[in-house]
Amino acid sequence: MTTRLIESLMPHLMMAPILAPLVSSAVMLLLGDSRRPLKRALNALSCLLGLAVALALLMWTVQSGQPQTLGVYLPGNWSMPYGIVLVLDPLAALMLVLTALLGVAGMSYASARWDRAGVHFHSLFQMQLMGLNGAFLTADLFNLFVFFEIMLCASYGLLLHGSGRARVLSGLHYIAINLLASTLFLIGLAILYGVTGTLNMADMALMVPAIGEADRGLLHAGAAILAIAFLVKAGSWPVNFWLAPAYASASAPVAALFAVMTKLGVYAVLRLWTLLFAPDAGISAQFGAAALLWLGLLTLGVGAICVLATQNLNRMAASCVIVSSGTVLAAIGFGQSAITAGALYYAVGSTLAVSALFLVIEMIERSRETEESALYVSEVEPEQAFAFPVDLMPPPDINLDENEGPLIGHAIPAAMAFLGLAFAACTLTMAGLPPFSGFVGKVAMLGALLNIGAASGAPDSATAVPTAAWVLMALLIISGLLTTLAFSRAGLRYFWAPRGRPTPTLRVVETVPVAALLLMIALLVWQAEPALAFARVAANGLHNPANYINHVVAAQPRPAPAHKTATPP
Repeated sequence: MTTRLIESLMPHLMMAPILAPLVSSAVMLLLGDSRRPLKRALNALSCLLGLAVALALLMWTVQSGQPQTLGVYLPGNWSMPYGIVLVLDPLAALMLVLTALLGVAGMSYASARWDRAGVHFHSLFQMQLMGLNGAFLTADLFNLFVFFEIMLCASYGLLLHGSGRARVLSGLHYIAINLLASTLFLIGLAILYGVTGTLNMADMALMVPAIGEADRGLLHAGAAILAIAFLVKAGSWPVNFWLAPAYASASAPVAALFAVMTKLGVYAVLRLWTLLFAPDAGISAQFGAAALLWLGLLTLGVGAICVLATQNLNRMAASCVIVSSGTVLAAIGFGQSAITAGALYYAVGSTLAVSALFLVIEMIERSRETEESALYVSEVEPEQAFAFPVDLMPPPDINLDENEGPLIGHAIPAAMAFLGLAFAACTLTMAGLPPFSGFVGKVAMLGALLNIGAASGAPDSATAVPTAAWVLMALLIISGLLTTLAFSRAGLRYFWAPRGRPTPTLRVVETVPVAALLLMIALLVWQAEPALAFARVAANGLHNPANYINHVVAAQPRPAPAHKTATPP
């Protein structure tokens, strides 16, 4: 029944992830700042609707009868390549679900206090989701630029939300570097349009093999400039100096949503590179693969060092974002679908873990404050709003010391127990230790890297494994070790060593999104085989783009409805 309903709504359902946040954002702007509860409810409704639609689209890609069936939608009913084209494939559906999950979690957490720290938070939040969803669905380079800018404009306001010197300073750097990246985006886009005569990515992929020798250099230059713009947004070394200060200074729900922004840059690189420089692209086949590979390796190594080098929890989490991006970029550079599949699985789990960690860190930091802010605890707030008891009284008949504390049997406050377990789950996922999803993703990548030699048919498969594969395998293990050391040190400092600090007060709306994200990580481990199988389908579709191109090229506008003319009596 559900499948038939989704099928009947396709392909128009593909517009919902873009239209729903657009309409809700506009309505919330019209409501003004005085109706905050109504705006909060509308934001929640839009996020939940977006999650339901994203899950329906993901279900459609799985149950559409063929694993490579794509959804193609022409919003303006113009023929390709002149009109806007939206394409839904397994990777796009996966990224829509990931974005929706982070959106729901960030919205729920922000409703506890952060949405009151400034104006237009809810409208900007929805515009951010609109830009992300549109970028994942579009099949046109210029519309990709438009959705990128919508996302970035909203992120500028969200980064500065709550004000403060640190946010303003890092926000200025963030705006400057992204404006430069957007300029490079337009330059690269213009060069590619001048060479190929089209902006539709599928149509451009058809043009690449036929490009003349005189224009081949321009094609490669345009693609390289475009890749720089994407790599800046992906947090790739050496243009990722802006990422850690910006993410560390952002409010917790904003940083949790920002965790998927770098994956958009990686997604853009993966989508465009596999389309334009596929193995059948002639002379341009696999152009830039070595650069992507070694930039990814350097990003992974630098990110791991940054995790160990800092003791600020927010910067450590931001450095884990760099590690995740570097891992996926390096995997892309090999051009092997099996490695890409493991990287996609790893990217989903690490993004969920980093997003949850940003929320957990904000709650941990409250124990370092000498006084509770009125935004955290309110005398008029109902007791049911809090997840754990505020005051932990010792049990009766226990001897007390001079400070009226129990001499034996010191109980761990429930709030600290929850934060400690959540902190451990997030860090173990990012470090890639069992039994969490990071370990499964790394094992999948390591196995695929070792099988490169076997796939080549060499008698000694070990000698056929390229040097870069051994480097990536070493970095995957070393980065996990460094991440484990860094967060173990932080855990001792925040959970074991301190005594006498007040227990942070946690609300239900703050703990539920963290628990939900951790539940998604557990679900990813429990359903590891189906999830990896889906990742393999998505990776095969990327590295064999003929099906994607054929579906887009074959899309035709729907004929106008026939009008019946009145017959004379």
